[in-house]
Amino acid sequence: MKKKISVIGLGYVGLPLAVAFSKKYDVIGFDINNERIKELKQGYDRTLEVSEEELKEAIEKNNIQFTSSLEDIKDANVYIITVPTPIDKHKNPDLTPLIMASRSIGRVLKKGDIVIYESTVYPGCTEEVCVPELERESGLKFNKDFFVGYSPERINPGDKEHTVTKIKKVTSGSTPEIAKEIDELYSSIIEAGTHLAPSIKVAEAAKVIENAQRDINIAFVNELARIFDILNIDTLDVLEAAGTKWNFLPFKPGLVGGHCIGVDPYYLAYKAKEIGYHPEIILAGRRTNDNMGIFVANKVIKLLIHKGHTIKGSKVLVLGITFKENCPDIRNSRVIDVVNELKDFGVNVDVVDPWADNEEVKREYGFELKENPNLSEYDGIVLAVAHNEFKDIENELKNKKTNQVIYDIKGFFDKDLVDGRL
Repeated sequence: MKKKISVIGLGYVGLPLAVAFSKKYDVIGFDINNERIKELKQGYDRTLEVSEEELKEAIEKNNIQFTSSLEDIKDANVYIITVPTPIDKHKNPDLTPLIMASRSIGRVLKKGDIVIYESTVYPGCTEEVCVPELERESGLKFNKDFFVGYSPERINPGDKEHTVTKIKKVTSGSTPEIAKEIDELYSSIIEAGTHLAPSIKVAEAAKVIENAQRDINIAFVNELARIFDILNIDTLDVLEAAGTKWNFLPFKPGLVGGHCIGVDPYYLAYKAKEIGYHPEIILAGRRTNDNMGIFVANKVIKLLIHKGHTIKGSKVLVLGITFKENCPDIRNSRVIDVVNELKDFGVNVDVVDPWADNEEVKREYGFELKENPNLSEYDGIVLAVAHNEFKDIENELKNKKTNQVIYDIKGFFDKDLVDGRL
């Protein structure tokens, strides 16, 4: 049977995947956001993951369509779900988008169809949470009338080198036959190859530990940064020296946000606690990383005091609000922790970011971005995100006021220009 693929959720993960599949298959992308669909039809991707040229080419060749109507995807026989899996205010998994997407697909599911999940979840979630929703809505029987698979996303937002087809893909399926079929499907577009996991649970677990591992490693160097701060040692100097050993892992301290590293460990911790195991290392790493914004803000306050500034009413400019450099993604950005802590001290904070969308920032964080700020007006400047555009600021900093505080979270500027760095 010829594959007709529908990708559900057209964000940072779904759109690049849909475009990649469209080079070999008929693809229809589905998203509940009508404005997003309208933009995509016009060849514009606000995430900047797919170029306008590549998107328009896919549309013009009639290999990809975009819709917000379930009626338009009922003829598909492979459904790939790539919706977000965030956490709630209690840091527990929020499976609402995943459940709603499963219910929607259940309404159009037919005998013989395959549903593949790419959203990051805890081990067991696909079969324990999603499959019952598919069965309930469709009236069909799992592994008799329809089948499921899990192939975790590995998109790295803003990375133009490690794109979707150039990253090895883990695949799995609910039966050995379906697992092979799913693996062959992805193999047809993934240049880097695939790894067929022995079960859906293994594939789910592999994904969630990828980011938990990074989170723990960053937490270690963040803890080192706090220790070395007390010892008056430059952390980046220490890491550079230690890095001369061939097997030293090159992690750096920083704010850990985004939709993966700052979220996924909570999914694994949730499942661990559910089965009666308290995950000490995972949660300790999360606590360390979640508190780094407060640590940074307090360092800036101390530097301001040291240079004779009255804290209440002082002005600080924060450079960057996205969760990583050269990327417009503001989801779960921990820069906001620095901003909010400084504001709690009575500091007037402005934020500038050439990559972020002002309306999105206003909607998500409640303030507007500053345009073309005059650096000399600020008592302090905090480099929070290492956007390439901020390199131009380095020359201006050479002529900074003597009592102006420059704090560099990313080790981005020349060491001699800054008063402190993480």
